[in-house]
Amino acid sequence: MPTPPLLRHQRPFLAFWLARVSTVSGFQMLAVAIGWQMYALTGNVLDLGLVGLVEFLPRVLFILLTGHVADRFDRRRVAALCQGAQGLTALTLLIGSSAGGISREMILLIAFLLGTARAFEMPSTQALLPNIVPPALFPAAVAASAAALQTATIVAPALGGLLYAVDAGWVYGLALLLYSSALSLMLSLPARQLPLKQKASLQALLAGFRFIRSRPEVFGAVSMDMVAVLLGGATALLPVFAKDILLTGPWGLGLLRAAPALGALLMSLWLARFPIERRVGPVIFISVALFGVATIAFGLSTSLWFSLTSLVLLGAADMVSMVIRGAFVQLQTPDEMRGRVSAVNGLFIGASNQLGDFRAGLSAAWFGTVPAVLIGGVGAILVSGLWWRLFPQLARHDRLHQQQAEPPLS
Repeated sequence: MPTPPLLRHQRPFLAFWLARVSTVSGFQMLAVAIGWQMYALTGNVLDLGLVGLVEFLPRVLFILLTGHVADRFDRRRVAALCQGAQGLTALTLLIGSSAGGISREMILLIAFLLGTARAFEMPSTQALLPNIVPPALFPAAVAASAAALQTATIVAPALGGLLYAVDAGWVYGLALLLYSSALSLMLSLPARQLPLKQKASLQALLAGFRFIRSRPEVFGAVSMDMVAVLLGGATALLPVFAKDILLTGPWGLGLLRAAPALGALLMSLWLARFPIERRVGPVIFISVALFGVATIAFGLSTSLWFSLTSLVLLGAADMVSMVIRGAFVQLQTPDEMRGRVSAVNGLFIGASNQLGDFRAGLSAAWFGTVPAVLIGGVGAILVSGLWWRLFPQLARHDRLHQQQAEPPLS
């Protein structure tokens, strides 16, 4: 098979591509191991939600700094430093696991440090790509990165679960190697002197919020996706389903975590071949409702294979919403505001994922694991109907103009 032109002619991109795959794979493995180990230690579903909340906090605390650091300093060094910090968390877990000294408090501290490193790494790596790829190859670079990251999100959790079933140290050790590899690859990229940007400020951040709020279609798409995933997200409870309901081990948890990414990958390939060209407004509402239906199906399942199928459908529905939301943000934001708007959009995404984990853990502690998932699925369906009435402009939207949004890098 001939080598794709992007990888054949762009060595810096190949290094960047491998570094991103290594980082995402390392994090996915840590997420499986940390979730399983926390639940094995405490048996408390609320603690699983706390892991997501603690990981999300740095994104809020440092939101004014993360983008500013990416613009002011050498982005490859910032990314490498963050990858090194994540590698140190893996090393700490490796040593703690070998010595039998991992505690609930230690896991929560690790989650905060991981969240901090990822909060600074994300804008730096996303801003790096245009610096190392010629404009003519940039669309292909985005597509190649997205496909690779989705594949890593599928393979790494399953591999992490299998390795954890052998010994937790294998997971943490491999994650350490992956982060070390990412650090080395990132530093191999060519240096680029960046101009000094304006100072980060609360006013600049609020400008991004004001812009999104002033565009009903953008605000409707972004807020609906956030609230639906916030209510319907069940990732934090997967260790409970794997251990207590589906009666599998860490390998089953790895498969459960990989299933939504498989659905997202398949849907992204389908949308690349058959892009959404008409009636995109109704499509996004339908996809959010289907996300809720798939969540309910997963909550009611007592079969591993039916649960995996439900999660694949859930990931596919979420990808449709993600593509349309990304298109609205990309096509309707002026170039001079894209950084601030992207920062706000990233906060929305983080809120839906990490706060969704906390919401799931809290609901499970109050109502039980299965009822918590069912309530979330029903909530996502209700959000779809309510937003249809609140944002009629979005419901009537027909075309995505001349472009389709590319799947996000991470």
